Amino acid sequence: MAEIFDVGLPMLLFIIGVGLTAAEAFIPGAHFIVIGVALLVAGLLGLLFPPLAGPLALAAITLAVGGATLYLYRRLGIYQGSGVATTRDSDSLKGEMGTVTERVTKRSGRVELDEGGFDPNYQARTIDGAIAEGERVIVVDPGGGNVLTVEQLGAVEDEIDRELARERERNAESEDA
Repeated sequence: MAEIFDVGLPMLLFIIGVGLTAAEAFIPGAHFIVIGVALLVAGLLGLLFPPLAGPLALAAITLAVGGATLYLYRRLGIYQGSGVATTRDSDSLKGEMGTVTERVTKRSGRVELDEGGFDPNYQARTIDGAIAEGERVIVVDPGGGNVLTVEQLGAVEDEIDRELARERERNAESEDA
């Protein structure tokens, strides 16, 4: 069995894996977690199953587990490209668009924002009615960032739209008179 610094290779990989995984807690952003998990699992398997303690077997395990971890992080949306994994303040969420992931009512619901920061999933409420899962929505009130108030994308009416509607009503009334 290969040894470095009088420590077996599986134990060394395990220690480095634990260290990198712990470093992720202090420097978040999925920089160390993929390789940390890969080394931790490879070292653990090498310690528990001595036939897997050879350098080639440990290298193969590290590559396989690292690839699987990277795939899962990308699939879960945690390990994304630049700019997405940033923290956003609640005021910047106003006007953001997203998709309903759990039916939104006056009391419950969840949405996933297109540009929602590190974790784009938020609890959401609607002012009136309900919005079905899969519908596109826009944030009308960030509410401090904990619970967003959203409206269905086609249902949002701004001040200009309201004034135009009032003008149409006045014109219709004056024509009827």
